[in-house]
Amino acid sequence: MRIIGVEVAGGAAVFVRPLPHGADPHRLAWELGYRIVRPLSATGIAPDLTLTVQVGRHGRSAELQAPKTRSIDPDLDLSAEPDPVVRQRLAAYGIVLSSRGLLATQFSDRTAVPGLWGLPGGGIDVDEGPSQALIREIAEETGQEPEISHLLDVQTDHWIGRSPTGVVEDFHAVRIIYAASCPTPTDPVVYDRGGTTEAAAWLPLDRWARTAWSSGARTLLDRHLRELIHSGLIPR
Repeated sequence: MRIIGVEVAGGAAVFVRPLPHGADPHRLAWELGYRIVRPLSATGIAPDLTLTVQVGRHGRSAELQAPKTRSIDPDLDLSAEPDPVVRQRLAAYGIVLSSRGLLATQFSDRTAVPGLWGLPGGGIDVDEGPSQALIREIAEETGQEPEISHLLDVQTDHWIGRSPTGVVEDFHAVRIIYAASCPTPTDPVVYDRGGTTEAAAWLPLDRWARTAWSSGARTLLDRHLRELIHSGLIPR
């Protein structure tokens, strides 16, 4: 995956950089003298994706922004394990709204956070684009047919831990986040049984803040949901 920074949408690139394993796009841009104003597009097919972002010069020291740190599962004894498998996972997720509320998925016991809720979505398959992956994942996890509105955010995490298959991984999660709506919501159904999704539901908008979310999902909802609710994204 590579990151392209432009100061004006449609303008010339001020930087083009690959996203190394463990790197965060916001930190990468900052170290080059820019802050990300907003993401503009995510194009291409995995693994050769291109994220184009609008940036502005910050004129400050790169050291003023603390780097993201890699976390390690405290229950994992690395001295007793083979070297972790290095894996960068590109994924697409959506904040999906409808007349029934906010679409959410519950993590299964195959994950590190069973019982918590997150945003629908998942890994981008080889030769698949991010928006295509999101539509597929939402259908598999919830049975809904979303309409993607726009690119919203990019989020990363980096940790060492055991995967659902039992393999110890040096894992770099890169999540492309979209805003989407569902004009004809139905009762959610998890078709991809036995995976990382235990359940799915439409959460009324007056209940979402009292729901037990994963930390990444909570961060994204705190940052974007209020604006999306007032943007007219919810179909009437």
